[in-house]
Amino acid sequence: MIDWSLYDFNLPEGLLADTPAAPRGSSRLFIFNTESNNISFDIFHNFNKYLPEKSFLVLNKTKVFPSRVVLKKESGGKIVALLLINEITDAHKTTVKALVDRKITVGKKLFFDHQYHFRLVSRRDKIFEFKYNFGYQKLIEIINKNGQTPIPPYLRKTPLKETELRKKYQTVFADESNFGSVAAPTASLHFTKKILSKLKEKRTKCFFVNLQVGLGTFAPITDQNLKSKKLHEEYFQINSADFSAMNKLRSEGFSLIASGTTTARALESKVKDCEDYQSQKTGLFIFPPYKFRMIDCLITNFHLPRSSLMMLVEAFLQFKHSKKHLLELYNIAIKEKFRFYSFGDAMLIL
Repeated sequence: MIDWSLYDFNLPEGLLADTPAAPRGSSRLFIFNTESNNISFDIFHNFNKYLPEKSFLVLNKTKVFPSRVVLKKESGGKIVALLLINEITDAHKTTVKALVDRKITVGKKLFFDHQYHFRLVSRRDKIFEFKYNFGYQKLIEIINKNGQTPIPPYLRKTPLKETELRKKYQTVFADESNFGSVAAPTASLHFTKKILSKLKEKRTKCFFVNLQVGLGTFAPITDQNLKSKKLHEEYFQINSADFSAMNKLRSEGFSLIASGTTTARALESKVKDCEDYQSQKTGLFIFPPYKFRMIDCLITNFHLPRSSLMMLVEAFLQFKHSKKHLLELYNIAIKEKFRFYSFGDAMLIL
């Protein structure tokens, strides 16, 4: 049984960050050393001075796609849909899965305009599958032009306009060819080009993986998740040469610093299945107790209560034989007025 008291907290008003720090690297940093049980505070721009002398970073280079779209029913009513572009997997790319904000009957059509539309062909739980006949490239073009950045519901009051969100809810190293995520790898939003240059100057190696953030990262935990020990599957890619290089460095005593829970999940999934596939799926659900096989240190944001993200970080703390639970660290962060969630501050666990 899950002890939910380890993952439950009330966030005081004013600590939910609705805009990112400006500049990015000026966000605050909570440093927790699990070996010494020591806690200190700084700004993210200085995070590298706390890293082990022999260490390297792994970051998620996925790109957030503006996949929230407003469609019209045949009756004229509006429906908001979150298109799961990363789950277009049929050979001919003629169907797309989505979440929608209201009921719709199988067989009904939803329109972008008088020319382009979807037809609902199936529904499974909260996932709707739509068929379209105007081509994948046209779909991407339409969404890029008319879609909105799929920020989490708790950011609905952000003062940022869509043009700002497309830049600020995106990492500085997001890869144009790896679009499809419905949420940002938020721990990496703190990185700037200047920080990356400083790491390069100090010869701290950086590797990049791609996990397309989908429902598995942010969906509420269900009884079925706990029973099957799996989350909704997400797609990831890790270059086999890079993965071999990471393992070689670790064998030489270097510490792997994972930037974010999505990076951690991709690496832990890869080590379970080292076959060299171009694209792999993972339903890996990491919660205590869990033996991490790749991660030595973790950069992470402050996450929503009762989320799989909190459970992963708690599992990492327990794996590191931490004297403190994650909720204790969160309570200290709240007392020190750290900002929480996607646009919030960061924590470095050593």
